[in-house]
Amino acid sequence: MFNDCKLVKNRAVYLQIKDYIKGLILAGILLPGVRLPASRELAAILKVSRNTIVQAYQYLEDDGFIHTLKGRGVFVAEVAVHKGQEKANVDWNTRVNGFAQKAVALDIEKNELRWEKGMLSFKSIAPNPELFDIEDFKRAVLNRLSQEGEKLLNYGYARGYKYLLEYLTGYMKNKGVNTSGKELLITNGFTEGFNLLLSALTVPGDRIICENPTHNTALKIMRLAGLQISGVPVEPSGMSLEVLEECLTKEQFKLGFLIPSYHNPTGLVMTPVKRMAVLKIFEKYQVPVVEDGFNEELRYYGSHVAPLMALAGSGNGVVYLGSFSKVLFPGLRLGWIMADSKLVAYLESVKRSLNIHTSFLDQAILYEYLQSGSFEKYLRKARKVYREQHQAAIKLALEFIPCRRIWGEGGLHIFIELDERLSARAVLAECYQKGVLFMPGDIFYTDGGGTNTFRLGISRVSQEEMKRGFRIIGEVIKDIKKG
Repeated sequence: MFNDCKLVKNRAVYLQIKDYIKGLILAGILLPGVRLPASRELAAILKVSRNTIVQAYQYLEDDGFIHTLKGRGVFVAEVAVHKGQEKANVDWNTRVNGFAQKAVALDIEKNELRWEKGMLSFKSIAPNPELFDIEDFKRAVLNRLSQEGEKLLNYGYARGYKYLLEYLTGYMKNKGVNTSGKELLITNGFTEGFNLLLSALTVPGDRIICENPTHNTALKIMRLAGLQISGVPVEPSGMSLEVLEECLTKEQFKLGFLIPSYHNPTGLVMTPVKRMAVLKIFEKYQVPVVEDGFNEELRYYGSHVAPLMALAGSGNGVVYLGSFSKVLFPGLRLGWIMADSKLVAYLESVKRSLNIHTSFLDQAILYEYLQSGSFEKYLRKARKVYREQHQAAIKLALEFIPCRRIWGEGGLHIFIELDERLSARAVLAECYQKGVLFMPGDIFYTDGGGTNTFRLGISRVSQEEMKRGFRIIGEVIKDIKKG
């Protein structure tokens, strides 16, 4: 019976044997009262050490699957194994609620074309993992565990890891933010942060205003929250002030959502003059602003532009969502909210009710990495590489892709606007057949527009791959125009 136990190399042998015997018991093959082979006997059958069998038996006994009778041997315990004659199946498709169905409908991973092996993909705007300083990260892990190992593996606090909170407060001060009267809350990236804010500040049917186009994930979250979304067209200097004021005059809005730096998907940076003007308009109509600090660190040209929260001074009408995910270690899923202390107190309780706290181990490791100076060293290297990538992307797009406009001043992508008569999805369909994939622009629009636009992620492809892929895209566009 035990000869068919197949052992693999990548898992502890005693655990494999334990699970194998446990499976036989649960399947009803080894019945209660059956005597198992002695440890020496089973070790000889499976060609393992006797200690391995002893350890497997100990774990099985701890779990209540076997028991030992002194002087007699090891026996299968009384384990309730119920085998129904008929399988009881539930049709989950009819039981999920409207929220779940809507989430599936808005899930671009399930509804857009997928990458296949061998394809050139320009969908991703994640950082290039080849730039990560793995040795520095290893040191951060070991240093923090050696200092606080036991504490970090226990429960933490909903607000966040103390030293990371202090570091990020200083980080925001260095951006020019007046942190007086403001607090921080650590989140599982931007996504949780925005969800927390909408959970605490809106109800279905509320209105929210944003740039058009805007971050697709933010659009998805707003739609799942049942909000009415109004989009303000984007100009080279940022959102249209005229349309913004017109919208705020006509309707009452609960919140504004803005990405002033390296806007996703256009890559634009809102000018300082327009930032001040936008803030004044929102203040005039008493509408709080949620600022997404998307890719703020990837400044390639010009001087530092202060975030909206910094320009708001001591005012408390701007809520800042921060994250290093598009620059550094997105797998850690760490972000933060900075807002008025009264609002953060509410958000802390909302977060605690949902997931208690963000991983304290991850927070501590990130803090160690940041405070050691490794982040500045990495950022300097990453800016240089991504600047060269961005410059090459603009040059190659101008050379190969016939279009009305190429948007983008920085970040990890460029945004292409085609002739109004062309469909980006028609271009994508043809390119997909030729092994090239990108993100259609209509998914970023609040009103179904942008059918002639698409986004090209440039962070995880070589310049040679860009050249090859952009040439294919350009050839497809030319062929469609001829047809």
